[in-house]
Amino acid sequence: MKKNIIILTAIAAITLSSCDLTLYPEHETTPEQYFRNESDLLLWSNNFYTDNLPGADIGQNDADDKIDNGLSAYITGSRNASTQSWGFTSLRNINYMLDHLDQCEDLQVRKKYEAVGRFFRAWFYFLRVRTYGDIPWFGHVVGSAERNELYKDRDDRGYVMDKVMEDIRFAADNLPSSWENNNTRVTKWAALALGTRAALYEGTFRKYHEDLGLSDADKYLKIAADMGKEFIDESPFSLYNEGTQPYRDLFWKKEPKTQEVILCRVYSVDLGVSHSVPYNIMFGRTSMTKRFMNHYLMADGTRFQDKKGWETMTYTEETQGRDPRMAQTVLCPGYKYNGSETVVPSKLSSHTGYEPIKFVGNASSMLVGNGEHPWIIFRAAEVYLNYAEAVAELGTITQTDLDLTINKIRSRAKMPMLSLEKADAAPDPYLLSCYPNVTRSAHTGVILEIRRERTVELVLEEPTRAWDLFRWKEARQALNHFTPWYGCYIPGAGTYDMDNDGKDDLEVYASSPASSLPTKLQIGKDFVLSEGDHGYIVGYPGTDRGGDWDDAIDYLWPVPKAQIETYADQGYKLSQNNGWDNR
Repeated sequence: MKKNIIILTAIAAITLSSCDLTLYPEHETTPEQYFRNESDLLLWSNNFYTDNLPGADIGQNDADDKIDNGLSAYITGSRNASTQSWGFTSLRNINYMLDHLDQCEDLQVRKKYEAVGRFFRAWFYFLRVRTYGDIPWFGHVVGSAERNELYKDRDDRGYVMDKVMEDIRFAADNLPSSWENNNTRVTKWAALALGTRAALYEGTFRKYHEDLGLSDADKYLKIAADMGKEFIDESPFSLYNEGTQPYRDLFWKKEPKTQEVILCRVYSVDLGVSHSVPYNIMFGRTSMTKRFMNHYLMADGTRFQDKKGWETMTYTEETQGRDPRMAQTVLCPGYKYNGSETVVPSKLSSHTGYEPIKFVGNASSMLVGNGEHPWIIFRAAEVYLNYAEAVAELGTITQTDLDLTINKIRSRAKMPMLSLEKADAAPDPYLLSCYPNVTRSAHTGVILEIRRERTVELVLEEPTRAWDLFRWKEARQALNHFTPWYGCYIPGAGTYDMDNDGKDDLEVYASSPASSLPTKLQIGKDFVLSEGDHGYIVGYPGTDRGGDWDDAIDYLWPVPKAQIETYADQGYKLSQNNGWDNR
């Protein structure tokens, strides 16, 4: 996919030598002469943002909610040790600054940049624990003479995640509460947001993967809950709620909505830095699934699956009277580009017929790849969802917790409030079928409703849906062998009104078209239907990931082959994850 990565800031103008020199030419900048003031530390740490934070991209994060032209490796079964890389260079750069902070005489500045470094070290390790499980922890730059430490085997993920939580706590206690106007630098609140994300992941992964020998789930869930409550009680952030479509406006307007956006990357065509998310939606054929669409409630708060005949409703029928976020996320009848008065009818051009419009501003951004809306890394709504899920999984959730979190999100969406008592009294059968491994407890119903909210509120954002499925032990739901990637329901050959204006504008035909409508699609050529001449559009027909998914193996990635071979060349052994070989 086409992708332009923004460079937010200048690159530090210092080159490090791997040699252990004790004398330096006076006209050259040396490590011993650097890191002495905030200017030095700011320049050096600028690289942490470009090296570690994700840029704008929705590719390669396919799951049960979305597919596109390039399926993720875990879905295709193509993960192997040869293609993996730990990439410890960015960690070395972080630790190098932390190791040299004593050269800065300003104690306040020193502590501030220690907090920056520890935020990014926590980020680095959280991502790698999430992927590989156990991994070596390096809290400083390891020299070539420290061979036993340099080539030590992997540390237990619990030890590493405890270090991650220590770093996040230090960052939250010592980062500034605000830094600059667009929230592109890490703050106390970004640290707390990272803490809720990382601790929730680790806590739920441990809870739902006890078969992997993991324990202490509640310890991490409690951290997620505590940091979430601290954020809710003390931060200045709230949900952006201006205009008629505040949810949609969050994701396409040029200026970040800093009322809600805690940390983001910014883009500017004028400065020559843009991204291609809208372009990739069109030309990468980003496609939402029927399963995802089924998560949306009706606008009155009732379940879509309670409507008679919901399984065979057409695109126009199923999109009427739903949660307003549906029409602000997916192209639905009546859709218009921002600033345009012309309705854009669906042409069923994606793999499933459901095309996202989240992140899309105008038509030109889709055609030339000049997107410049901010890419949100953390926002308040995610912290609310993280907190609500943590206390629900702990079994301590109250109606007050829901009112502080989920019901604020629903209020912004103009949806009815969620009742804890009603949700727990009658867990949604459809959601139970989507999440068969969910905890069976007094709060199963509300856990499912929180998952529903997370699914529709955070779709296509960080953290991606795939990681939610991994921590919930539901990743097999993303494989079409178990759950086909179905799209719109097509009753059969005929003409259809796709923009709900009372006039047909699309023909579906079997052998030859019989109309002069602007869009004509042939069954079996332009798409395949699940029942042959009718049924659901089938995404990737004929492709089958297969039923070889193994819960004991496939929830972690293989340790990189190159790393194992490097250890072996030096006479050391690096362990591989269970069930993976070194090929």
